[in-house]
Amino acid sequence: MATAPEQLNRPSADALLQSAQAEHLGRLKIFLGAAPGVGKTYEMLLAGKKRRQEGTDVVVGVVETHGRTETEALLEGLEIIPRARVAYRGHDLPEMDIDAIIARRPQLVLVDELAHTNAEGSRHSKRYQDVEELLSRGIDVYSTLNIQHLESLNDIVAQITHVRVRETLPDHVVDRADELELIDLTPKDLIQRLREGKVYLGDAAERALQNYFSEGNLTALRELALRRTAQRVDDQMVNYMQAHAIAGPWAAGERVLVCVNEHPASFGLVRYAKRAADRLQARWSAVYVETTRYHHLAEKDRDRIDEALRLAERLGGDAVTLPGNHIAADLIAYARGNNITQIIIGKSNRSRWFEILHGSVVRELVRASGNIGIHVVAGEHVREEEQSGEIAEVEGTFSLTPYIGSAFTVGLALLASLWIDRFVDLPNISMMFLAAVLFSAVNYGLWPSLFASILSTLAYNYFFLDPIHTFTVADPSNVIALFFFLIVAILTSNLTAKVQAEARASRQRAASTAALYNFSRKVAAIGEMDDLLWAVAHQIALMLRVHVILLLPEPNGDIAVRIGYPPDDELNAADLAAARWAWDHGKPAGRGAETLPGARRLFLPLATERGKIGVMGLDREEPGAMLTPDQKRLLDALCDQAAVAIERINLKQDIDKARVVTETEKLRTALLTSISHDFRTPLASIIGSVSSLRSLWQKFPDDTREDLLRTAQEEAERLNRFIGNILHMTRLEAGALAPSAQPTDLSDIVTTTIAQAAPILAQHRVTTEFQPALPLLHIDPTLTGQILLNLLDNAAKYAPSDSEIHISARQDQDTVRLSVCDEGPGIPPDQLERIFDRFFRVSATDRRRAGTGLGLAICRGFAEAMGARIQAGNRTDRSGAIFTLSFPLTLQVMS
Repeated sequence: MATAPEQLNRPSADALLQSAQAEHLGRLKIFLGAAPGVGKTYEMLLAGKKRRQEGTDVVVGVVETHGRTETEALLEGLEIIPRARVAYRGHDLPEMDIDAIIARRPQLVLVDELAHTNAEGSRHSKRYQDVEELLSRGIDVYSTLNIQHLESLNDIVAQITHVRVRETLPDHVVDRADELELIDLTPKDLIQRLREGKVYLGDAAERALQNYFSEGNLTALRELALRRTAQRVDDQMVNYMQAHAIAGPWAAGERVLVCVNEHPASFGLVRYAKRAADRLQARWSAVYVETTRYHHLAEKDRDRIDEALRLAERLGGDAVTLPGNHIAADLIAYARGNNITQIIIGKSNRSRWFEILHGSVVRELVRASGNIGIHVVAGEHVREEEQSGEIAEVEGTFSLTPYIGSAFTVGLALLASLWIDRFVDLPNISMMFLAAVLFSAVNYGLWPSLFASILSTLAYNYFFLDPIHTFTVADPSNVIALFFFLIVAILTSNLTAKVQAEARASRQRAASTAALYNFSRKVAAIGEMDDLLWAVAHQIALMLRVHVILLLPEPNGDIAVRIGYPPDDELNAADLAAARWAWDHGKPAGRGAETLPGARRLFLPLATERGKIGVMGLDREEPGAMLTPDQKRLLDALCDQAAVAIERINLKQDIDKARVVTETEKLRTALLTSISHDFRTPLASIIGSVSSLRSLWQKFPDDTREDLLRTAQEEAERLNRFIGNILHMTRLEAGALAPSAQPTDLSDIVTTTIAQAAPILAQHRVTTEFQPALPLLHIDPTLTGQILLNLLDNAAKYAPSDSEIHISARQDQDTVRLSVCDEGPGIPPDQLERIFDRFFRVSATDRRRAGTGLGLAICRGFAEAMGARIQAGNRTDRSGAIFTLSFPLTLQVMS
């Protein structure tokens, strides 16, 4: 196992992995500004033109000039990819055409306004997702962003400007950027540009000056942009140092680390570190090194460590737990790997003798710190009973059983040694006692093994060193041997106990990791919200032995109980108030928390990067029972995974809703198109015929009048079929169709339908062929006739004049098949699966008579309602389509 100094000379695995992954992706450069008008787009275009002059293939994906002439002038000479048109509520909205960019495959694309929200119907909902797809294809991107669009700063910006920014993007987009360039402009210069009409035009500029663009707002936004840029630069520097195994710190910026332990003074150290970091304008972290000693601490001491780390998180710092063996070396290794410049540690109150025997972390830190500053801070005054908590706990749990077991083990080793010594002359019979010491260390721990070491030394002296049966040692060489035997026994017991403790700690961490892994696998496989909530509540209840209640938001903004384990758990008024407070403020409330501690449960907010998800309530039956620090850490991890899983289901539901809305919009558009086009044709014929008859009735001969009346009637019947199809589809969609089945002869339906469709089939030859002795079917004759009528109407539309339409019926094993064949052009093979979709029409430009595209969809709906099946295909003997309606013999009328 590598030591801390050895690890310092190795590059960070995470940093190397990040660098390797970035090699296959495009590079992202963001031009960041404090407010609109500082010149982000202008600088991006300048940089793009410079890259083009250097020989880079540069295109413009999307640039918003907002009417600024100097910005528009920079577009000259740059290739601009035309925007795609996205249909949304009857309008065509322009959006960046990522497919055209990918097909063009430039080296660099310029994309303005990274936080832009795309129109509904686009491939991605946000423009930054378009950019991520371009980067994944190896295309470099230059983009622009204003600081107010960062998700983490949304509340701060709203507080400063009193304007809530709706278009935001996650912080990880900026963190992922390879370069971040700040486009800075003083507030006075920006206000002057605004007055000169270089930002907004007309009254918009005046309104902006009176509201958003005040000097105070711009100053605050400028500071936010400067700080965010500095933070990103600092992260890049740390990643570079880790990837190149550079031992820090590089004091380009201050970073503070505070060491915490189980001592109550750790809370004061955390607050001191917060004040120091604020004075230095620095990022800071609280670190606890978890050695094997941690697992021997009392529960309240371990809880104190956990609370100190939580305090650091509440104050804005990072909380880090490092598994290790040597506190000082591990702290220095972490500090150098993360560019820490200042380490804060509490002053030790231990005696000089304790430091001589066990060492001093403070002294070792000072010696190994190099150019890292070490601040030794006197802790807060602590009551004596608080300091002695660990000793009292240890004494209270003292047990004689391990010592009795160690004595018994040494006794067995003694008996075995005496028996072997009678038959074999072993020069190193003491090894038998070392085996007993090892056994005690493995099974009972450090102190019982030390007790076994002393007993073994005494037994070895008494029974095997001359003179035997006395504790006197005659030979001086035996004194030395006995002394070293004792030292070896103590060292062996100490080392074995330490290894055993480490193994125990590893097993505990492995068990927690396995539990989290199994939990994540379980929730990842669930697709329904109720099933997910039940699994989360049940799993957490079993793992932590608590009662669990999950509350999720309602459409009215309030939260309500969705599930509980046990299922009969209910919330009283105090619990409900605590749950609502936790939801509103995003902080724990209730039992054991700082807010509303009178509640019976502890309520924890569930949140992800996108925002709040819900609230989890926990309760134990035992009065005053609390979670241990290990259980709290496990609960935090479980809550995070539960929140992500719930968000995944919410996103899936949102996608499904969006898909339904999109589909509805497409259907509405198709229906309006059909009505506006297909209804207009028969209406125009009807109006033309009727108006001609009214105005020229006396002048028209009888044949002409008859033709005009026939035309009006045919077109009216055609229009009636269109409307009937729409009404039929409405009934199918509403589930209001109830077939009225009765014994029916297919030949009767065919004969009746052919007569009904005579006007449609006037220019075609219709032939029929029926297999003799077809059975009667228990079907709805009206629906079957409507199916056949729609099939005949479809055949008449596509088959040429004077061609044959053939209707046949036959029994094929357990199915009766009714087929309609025409001699038209047939159906393209790639469209056979879609032929029964609503509003789908094949080769609309070749039709002589248009339709709504609902006839075949209605055929399928009617067939399925009766338990039948309809299929489309092409004829094999000649050109033409064939539609087959199949009735299973289960619909046969039994005689």
